[in-house]
Amino acid sequence: MSKPTKQKLRNIHPGEILREEFLIPLGISQYRLAKEISVTEARISAICSGKRAITADTALRFAAFFGTTSGFWLGLQGDYDTEEAACELSGVLAQIHRFEPVAA
Repeated sequence: MSKPTKQKLRNIHPGEILREEFLIPLGISQYRLAKEISVTEARISAICSGKRAITADTALRFAAFFGTTSGFWLGLQGDYDTEEAACELSGVLAQIHRFEPVAA
């Protein structure tokens, strides 16, 4: 019997979650969201296409509009950013040795 291979899941930008889990199911256009939360449509478009991060300002606006928390949106962004950094730094991180305190 062969050993199952470990496949890494694609890192999902929070803008994709905004689009696929909120805007599309709720029938809300990017234009309407932008208008309702007083930002430009370009800002929402850039987030939805993964070209712009969700800032604290945007997270607060999304939370107020969707009835979520700002932490939800910032958590999605933080998880995304951390995974991107981990991929970029994988070689460097593999060479770092954990600090082991010496007993006195």
